[in-house]
Amino acid sequence: MKPALWFACCVVLLGACRSQAPRYAVAPVEVSGATLRDNALLGLAPEGVATLFTRALTGSKRFEVKGEGTPGEARPWRLTLDVPFTREVLKDGDPRSFAEVGANLTLERFGGELPQRYEVVGLGEAPVMEDSPDGRQAAMRTALEAVLHQVTDSAVLQLTAIGREDDALVLDLRAEDPRIREFALRTLAERQHPAAAPLLIERLKESTDSEGLRRTIGSLVEMKARVAVPALIDLARGRDIGFVQELVFAVGEIGGPEAEAYLYTVAQGHDAPSVQAAAQQALETLYASRKHITAEARGRDHAD
Repeated sequence: MKPALWFACCVVLLGACRSQAPRYAVAPVEVSGATLRDNALLGLAPEGVATLFTRALTGSKRFEVKGEGTPGEARPWRLTLDVPFTREVLKDGDPRSFAEVGANLTLERFGGELPQRYEVVGLGEAPVMEDSPDGRQAAMRTALEAVLHQVTDSAVLQLTAIGREDDALVLDLRAEDPRIREFALRTLAERQHPAAAPLLIERLKESTDSEGLRRTIGSLVEMKARVAVPALIDLARGRDIGFVQELVFAVGEIGGPEAEAYLYTVAQGHDAPSVQAAAQQALETLYASRKHITAEARGRDHAD
């Protein structure tokens, strides 16, 4: 085959592969949050931000904006965009200031066996090239458009992950792109796949973000990952009382002999009465849950 013809075939095949990438139906974008109301830094109304975001979605060729759908069709994803902050910051070693815009995007879909809800975040930044109100606003707009493209790309990766088989997701845990690893881990945790637990436990030890830490604990609780109980117990050391109470209830939700022994010890001898009370409550809930499971098992045996 001639080189030119071979190249043309490759281009056609590449285009065909791209055209086969799934397109996700989404409802018209919703924008929430106080930051977008009367924001002089952006100079855009919420409707203007929604228009820019819709443009980013459709420009990615992976989203199609639709209505609520018709009976028998898969319902579209509902996207809610929140911009929690717009700010101007300085960086070490750089004489310029930088515009920064944060974004949280929630993806929700209802109507199936279970409601689906996911969240992705992004941070856009751009240098302020001109020290004037117009220059700051231009930088802020650039940062906004950057973060809108970020959360669009992340939404594609998240929706791609939930459509992949477990074996493929386990391989994705070793991907170079940290976002692919993150969404693979999220999806495996949601499916209670055993490969997720060790990575979530490792994240407990490394995380410095309180909200991220709570999400990790929540994933382990949903998985009923008893292997995580020792790490959760270690995490309680040196923490404030409120957080220790949260950990006590998390350990109780997971259950198991090690959790039961820990709760009993805390209920009997912790320095803080509120933590003792929380441990006693978690322990009683654990006992009640165990009795309920045992009674159900006996009922099934009797029926047989």
